[in-house]
Amino acid sequence: MAISKLGVIWNPSKPGGDQLQSAVEDVFGDADGTQVEWWETTVEDPGRGQAADAVAAGCDVVVAAGGDGTVRAVAEGLAGTGAALGIVPRGTGNLLARNLSIPLNDPSAALLRVRDGEEKKIDIGWVEVDGEEHAFVVMVGFGIDAQMLVETDEDLKDRAGWLAYVEAMGRALAGTEMTDIALTLDEGEAQELRGHTMLIGNCGMVQGGIRLLPDAVLDDGQLDMLLVSAEGPLQWLDTVRSVVWENGIRRIFGAVEEAVSTNSTTHVAAERISVELSSPQIFEIDGEEVGEVSRFSVRVQPAAITVR
Repeated sequence: MAISKLGVIWNPSKPGGDQLQSAVEDVFGDADGTQVEWWETTVEDPGRGQAADAVAAGCDVVVAAGGDGTVRAVAEGLAGTGAALGIVPRGTGNLLARNLSIPLNDPSAALLRVRDGEEKKIDIGWVEVDGEEHAFVVMVGFGIDAQMLVETDEDLKDRAGWLAYVEAMGRALAGTEMTDIALTLDEGEAQELRGHTMLIGNCGMVQGGIRLLPDAVLDDGQLDMLLVSAEGPLQWLDTVRSVVWENGIRRIFGAVEEAVSTNSTTHVAAERISVELSSPQIFEIDGEEVGEVSRFSVRVQPAAITVR
């Protein structure tokens, strides 16, 4: 489908602004009738307000050029509007882009996909914390993955592969503690559990091709959850085996069709998930730490946004 008006929302704090502008001119400069309008993100508004402005200005496609935070904010502003989302990855994680196989480190290739690629409707998640609801496109949660953002340096987020992730787990382990959890799935009864890490996501692949949520699909109308309750070296070996072998290598070769739960890992899926914690935990939304929470609830909005 031809694009009549393209909005570009970009984070000026990221390097490569001149390269981005040149790529937009190269890809859309000769496009018949396509108008291009630009908006910059700010510290106060990382993209949601700009996305609303782009929709009001008549943009039928809005490109989020930035990291996971920018993509999340723009998606939140576009949800349910009918305007499509394009992504030019300019961050370190770029998790939604990775799950959608969008070219990394190549603005022109990413923009060519926006211009010529097929549209795909995806779900988004919404998480309510302290009475406010925020969108997410990858995952939310607490524990090791969230603690990594606090306990490890930024360089670690740039590194890919199993060993880098395991090292990050080891560094963050000292900052995690088991907590009692009251978990409610959809309309079911509350379950009493214990754990130190919970991730709830719309898609499950992180850097290095690691799938923490192997059953998560962007358009299945559900959210997937991983609860880790490993204590001691033996249970940690069980967790690593679950992630690397059962839900990693064996899954790739077709030996496992659904996520495998173990003594230290629990996989479930639902449309709505409510969580109450006995002690506050550091919480993250799409890789950004947002402080400590004691309770939160998530819901899925099926086919909420179209990605090009």
